[in-house]
Amino acid sequence: MTTLAARERTRAKGVAPTQGLRRPRRYGRVLLYVALVAGSIPTLLPFVWLVRSALMADSQMFVAPPEWIPRPFQWSNFSEALTAQPFGLYLVNTVIIAVICVLGTVFTCSVAAFSFSRLRWRGRNVVFALLLSGVMLPYAVTIIPTFVMWQELGALDTFVPLTVPAWFAGAGGGVFNVFLLRQFFLTIPFELDEAAYIDGASPWRVYWTIVMPLSKPAIIVVTIFTFIGTWNDFLGPLLYLQDEEKYTLSLGLASFQSVFITQWGYLMAASAAVIVPIVALFFFLQRYFIEGVTLTGIKN
Repeated sequence: MTTLAARERTRAKGVAPTQGLRRPRRYGRVLLYVALVAGSIPTLLPFVWLVRSALMADSQMFVAPPEWIPRPFQWSNFSEALTAQPFGLYLVNTVIIAVICVLGTVFTCSVAAFSFSRLRWRGRNVVFALLLSGVMLPYAVTIIPTFVMWQELGALDTFVPLTVPAWFAGAGGGVFNVFLLRQFFLTIPFELDEAAYIDGASPWRVYWTIVMPLSKPAIIVVTIFTFIGTWNDFLGPLLYLQDEEKYTLSLGLASFQSVFITQWGYLMAASAAVIVPIVALFFFLQRYFIEGVTLTGIKN
């Protein structure tokens, strides 16, 4: 009996502190979730406003105080908006430009990052510093000389000015992608390269068979950034495209706005439809996206 009583006292003494520690942890986790939900509300509010506006008539959209529930739901805004303009053609044009830019950016930026991170050559750090200095140059400064250059080459009203810069690492905002991939490549052990070189592999083979397969998260991050940037690009198509048959989705959305009247219902519905591919892309690739961002810069 004495032994049983001692055991019960020991259990009681051991359980009480554990339960006391669990409660603060639970409260802390609840507070964390509440803070995250509260912080997500300002981020989700514009998207909710877009969706509710896409399902409203123009007369209901700007009433005060604002109404959040459409009465009635204007589902016809989506069908009429997508048929008012040839959005199917705009979608094809946008996908063509985005795919070419993604392929060019991933290939050239990864090759440049491989050279800066895995190869040894004189002046490597100096060239990389000069490349990074291009980030400090505002995009607005290069608009006029770049436009004049494409005009002299006869490339206006074509997809060339929108796609060719992606095939030159560092052009078209690719400096950040080179930096991101370089930092990720530095986390891969150099012993793998040395073992491959001992077996007679060339630098190109090391890049293609070792570095690239191990850098899938970083490659997906660059793919997402490039695709979203190309998909949402408005200034580039506005400068270089004149034929309406070559318009992208961003220019198609702008066609709903005019000097005298703006078809807000159609504009909101078309905008919501254009956002869907971006949301779906991030939804399916978010695991690789988060992994690529968190692992960049962490060695070994």
